[in-house]
Amino acid sequence: MLMRTDPFRELDRLAQQITGTWSKPSAMPMDAYRDHDEYVVAFDLPGVPRDAIDIDVERNMLTVRAERRPPQKAEDVQMELSERPLGIFSRQIVLADTLDTENIQADYETGVLTLRIPIAQRAKPHKISIGSGQSAHTQIES
Repeated sequence: MLMRTDPFRELDRLAQQITGTWSKPSAMPMDAYRDHDEYVVAFDLPGVPRDAIDIDVERNMLTVRAERRPPQKAEDVQMELSERPLGIFSRQIVLADTLDTENIQADYETGVLTLRIPIAQRAKPHKISIGSGQSAHTQIES
């Protein structure tokens, strides 16, 4: 048997039993970094099934939603301690115009959702050739 030292946690547990709802989840932790020609964003979502994750992009706003549901228990099971947050998690990130939002790749493995967003071609450094200084003028006829 486990000992509880937080009296408010017991009140949360009782409220869950009475109302049939679960506690308000905390924010989903994430890491974001650039890896060569990609921007990588990784979200921690342990215990969330793949089909309970929704990812969408509208303009430059990336939204990730996930739902961690309570485990199915037998009728005679009494919860002694419940600290893992349940419910709907959501995170929004504004993406820079320099990212190619049409080609985002998403992978989900061992409770980590990883999004790889390519850097747009127009944002990559490139060389500009220098002309001879004499440009041909063309006349447009109407």
